[in-house]
Amino acid sequence: MKRLTTILLSVAVTVTALAQPKLSEKNIDKVLKAMTLEEKAQLLVGSIEGMNYTGVPLPPTGNEAGYQRVPGAAGQTNTIPRLGIPPTVVADGPAGLRITPHRSGDERDYYCTGFPVEILLASSWDTDVLYEVGRAMGEEIREYGVDVILGPATNIMRNPLCGRNFEYYSEDPVLAGKMTAAMVNGVQSQGVGTSVKHFAANNQETNRSENDSRVSQRALREIYLKPFEIAVKEAQPWTIMSSYNKVNGEYSQSNYDLLTKVLRKDWGFKGIVMTDWTAPRESEKQVAAGNDLLMPGRKAQIEQIVKAVNEGRLNIKELDGCVRRMLEYIVKTPRFQGYKYSEQPDLRAHAAVSRKAAEEGVVLLKNDGVLPLKAGNVALFGIQSYEFLHDGIGSGHVNTPYVVNMVDALNAQGFACNEPLAEAYRLHILADKAKWQFHPYSKVPLMEAIGVGAPVYEVEFPDYVYSTTANESDMALVTIGRKPGEGFDREVKDDFNLSDIEIHLLKGVCDAFHAAGKKVIVVLNIGGVVETASWKDWPDAILLPWMPGQEGGNVVADVLTGKVNPSGRLPITFPVCYEDVPGADDFPTTFGTGDRYDIVGALLHPAKSPDGNTKNYDYTEYNEGIYVGYRHYQTKGVEVSYPFGFGLSYTSFAYSEPSVKRRGNTYTASIKVTNTGSMAGREVIQLYVTAPAGVLDKPEQELKAFAKTTKLAPGESQTVEMSFTTYDLASFDEGASAFVADKGTYNARFCTDVRSEQSSMEFTVPARKTFPVNNALELNK
Repeated sequence: MKRLTTILLSVAVTVTALAQPKLSEKNIDKVLKAMTLEEKAQLLVGSIEGMNYTGVPLPPTGNEAGYQRVPGAAGQTNTIPRLGIPPTVVADGPAGLRITPHRSGDERDYYCTGFPVEILLASSWDTDVLYEVGRAMGEEIREYGVDVILGPATNIMRNPLCGRNFEYYSEDPVLAGKMTAAMVNGVQSQGVGTSVKHFAANNQETNRSENDSRVSQRALREIYLKPFEIAVKEAQPWTIMSSYNKVNGEYSQSNYDLLTKVLRKDWGFKGIVMTDWTAPRESEKQVAAGNDLLMPGRKAQIEQIVKAVNEGRLNIKELDGCVRRMLEYIVKTPRFQGYKYSEQPDLRAHAAVSRKAAEEGVVLLKNDGVLPLKAGNVALFGIQSYEFLHDGIGSGHVNTPYVVNMVDALNAQGFACNEPLAEAYRLHILADKAKWQFHPYSKVPLMEAIGVGAPVYEVEFPDYVYSTTANESDMALVTIGRKPGEGFDREVKDDFNLSDIEIHLLKGVCDAFHAAGKKVIVVLNIGGVVETASWKDWPDAILLPWMPGQEGGNVVADVLTGKVNPSGRLPITFPVCYEDVPGADDFPTTFGTGDRYDIVGALLHPAKSPDGNTKNYDYTEYNEGIYVGYRHYQTKGVEVSYPFGFGLSYTSFAYSEPSVKRRGNTYTASIKVTNTGSMAGREVIQLYVTAPAGVLDKPEQELKAFAKTTKLAPGESQTVEMSFTTYDLASFDEGASAFVADKGTYNARFCTDVRSEQSSMEFTVPARKTFPVNNALELNK
């Protein structure tokens, strides 16, 4: 009898085991039904107890995925082995994959390609370039065993002081959205996912976790949500990352209007929403709002979700909706599909992609006939001439195998760098780095991991150095550097504005070299806008390569020598002064350390709110509404230093035969572009539209489409086409909760920048068109 009982129990266990479904693309409903409440909650919570940039394994969290499968990855999801649900791995971006380059007991290196930062990629105005970068990045993500990269980021550059503008695309939502969609499509073509971030209105780093962005519905719909909308509709990213901050009083991560009404119901988003890396924060509200994955994950969050369901505070249907989306996401991942990653991506090929992309985005701001350069003896001034910046600080920092500096790149192209000057800089850099090793901050492992190195201060030379080097050299090149980053915003003094030492350097070099009949070129190796109006008349040329990735020095040298004809255009306006910025007073400018070199101090000891209700810290009012960037400068007639879309070339172009044709709700604009100069090059065509007067106030003009020619030989022509829809012409009417395109005559302006019209054509919208959406995200002041 005892033996019979044992046999029956064994059979029962076997039958039960066989009855348990194993996850597949076709049985998601069955697996969902088989999951316990605890397993459902577990799947919605990440498995890593906090971020770990160093690659050292973290303690388990009570589940089988409580360790890093890819050292240095930002996090991973939980596994449920009995149902065949594997963990998935997510890692930082967006300028390249971010993992630990060295592993304990392993002699191999695990470097990743340092691609250009997003502000440079947007300066290319070329979606094909973004797609190719995304495709190369996607291959790297896949081959290193990662399932999703945490990028691209597509927040609007509302203010030039935002610390993460280098990680964003533009002040314009159309340019930002099209760039984002192209990048997402490129990455996801390789069978891995993206996480478009930070959704939404995350436009400052100061108190970013608690700050309340107070924005009108119209500004949200037309400006701050629009890039995400374009990305969702044109690319369907696997995931969207909900931001830290509040939007109109409600945390983004628990904002049902944002995550369900707008994202899913209005736009048709099909993927999952994951939180930015946040401590436990009303987990049941996050799930109910439509947040499918709470990252990086705490065991307490699992318990909170289970308790909320049991107590009736969280509807099981809402929970199941999130779990279903998680299962749909998991079955798409390489890890679920059993992909055998090599850990050997083609870094050489990707370096070539990085270099080509950067060359397409370099912006020539000034050229008084000095460029292209002929080889000679060049005096290199500025720390960044020797310590070139390839990216910024924080999760966007990439551990690259190398970064090409200006000295090596120019030497390779036949230039001789003034050696006494170079030696003076080398000794200064070594001295500053030697001092840093005694600073307590230098011992913080996280700092090096996120790209915070020893601060190297700009050199203040006596005037005789400038005159001596002018006599010894054929030309001078001055590099101005800025390395902004995550977790802190920039300041006006000595950051947006050049420091007194930098002004003295520029003035001293320009005066000495011009007195000797020689030329001066300025290179801006920066991650955000700086003031240029007060000094731009001094040098003979100004080149803006932003932060161009690991091939940076080569990229600059190629453009300086004419191997590459610059075709980049500005994705953001350069104002005359900070006070001219729309909403200048509605941005945190008084919470920094006062020292742009004290990055560690800004990160480890941020300012605190004195009363919990401090303007621009606890809350920020977006009083400029839709008038962001050029929409403000153009409509209000404010002079700028360099307008949105500006950029020079070594050749010239002529525009002819403009046309705008309508077919249904789609408009196709075309223009013939001819290279009228003596060098082959590419031209960016920017289509701005002026709308007829209506009930709503509107900007003087808005970008609606853009295109970039192929490389045209002298005398060669190309007719380019750009399309837009009636919906693209619509403005948001808060009272009707609808986008409205007015009937009437519109003017399409074919421009080289927002202030330089080359041709125009009127067209008509025959009838008023309304596009209703859900009433969401009301601002109650």
